[in-house]
Amino acid sequence: MVILSVDYGDVRTGVAVCDKSELLASPVAVITERRAERLAEKIAALAAQYRAERIALGLPKNMDGTEGFRAQACREFAALLERETGLPVVLRDERLTTVSAHNYLNATDTRGKKRKETVDAVSAVIILEDYLAYRKNAGRGSDA
Repeated sequence: MVILSVDYGDVRTGVAVCDKSELLASPVAVITERRAERLAEKIAALAAQYRAERIALGLPKNMDGTEGFRAQACREFAALLERETGLPVVLRDERLTTVSAHNYLNATDTRGKKRKETVDAVSAVIILEDYLAYRKNAGRGSDA
């Protein structure tokens, strides 16, 4: 199943996609858009282009597992994405994905403007890889 992954941000949103066999997650884009409706339209276009069948959206939780304002905004955006794309949207805990993305970029010595332009897409890849691992361990029929 082709799954699109989204790391939703206030300014920049990272998008990644996996292949049909769910083995390889690849960065697709970083979208710079502040308006949620317009962002959902752009993501819907990418979902159609890649023939995605599901969207995994990162859910920012506090380190203690509680949800704050940002998590509520993501839940609202998930509902908007479902309406815009007609696809199921699953929420995935994204704690520390940005930290991991920065660590990956440190390892590849990616700095400056290039780093700023790619960190959100790398975060989307990490969210997607986590979701793919979950599906593999839980059985592919699982929709959470």
